[in-house]
Amino acid sequence: MIVNYTESGWQIITQRSHGLLAAQICAHWRKDRQPERWVETLIATAEHDDVYNEWQNTDLLNEAGGPVNFKQTGFKLEYGERLIDMAETKSAYIALLISRHIQFIHGEDLTAKTFISSLKKKEKNWLLVAGVKTQEVDRAYELVEFCDAFSLLICQGLVQPEGRKIEISKGPDGRAYEMRASGDDLIVEPWPYDVDSVVLSWESRTLSQLSFKSVELFKKAVIDANPVTHQLRLLKCP
Repeated sequence: MIVNYTESGWQIITQRSHGLLAAQICAHWRKDRQPERWVETLIATAEHDDVYNEWQNTDLLNEAGGPVNFKQTGFKLEYGERLIDMAETKSAYIALLISRHIQFIHGEDLTAKTFISSLKKKEKNWLLVAGVKTQEVDRAYELVEFCDAFSLLICQGLVQPEGRKIEISKGPDGRAYEMRASGDDLIVEPWPYDVDSVVLSWESRTLSQLSFKSVELFKKAVIDANPVTHQLRLLKCP
């Protein structure tokens, strides 16, 4: 989960809400630059973090009883296996993209070394089943990673004040994309869509209680909190 400290308490954005936002960023991508396996790429973008279900997982609190931000989490074999199983039952192509994501996130984690090695062995068969080449999967994953990075910046409230630019990530075309605030809107350069504006939405929950005695009490507080919908409009530079 994504945890932001605000004047009202902890703002909680679930990993699945973040994934849905990433999919919205992806969904409007220019048609002439979309990967050939477009629907599967979009699904992988939406579901790349689906294994992190705050209603079910137990590793949600730190030693002080506060919610654990996603940056404080590491590789867990159970989660990795579950995520790949979910992807593989949809398609070999989605499994390839999710495998790339696990390698991107946990590639430097020694505890993930054996699991990542097993994924690389499986990729050979997934490529055959999907009928695609490695280069095609690499390009599609670059789009997934871009949308993931963009969504995380938005969810963490990292838009800079006074119109200052911040780099989002390199896109699948190899160009560095930047964003800057323009009033309540966000300008993205270079512009990656066919339309001149795109409206994004995501949900958060705010907890006034700062620490919890148990994970179950925290879960109940999150479930009972009314979700708030946020909207943000992306604009082409005039």
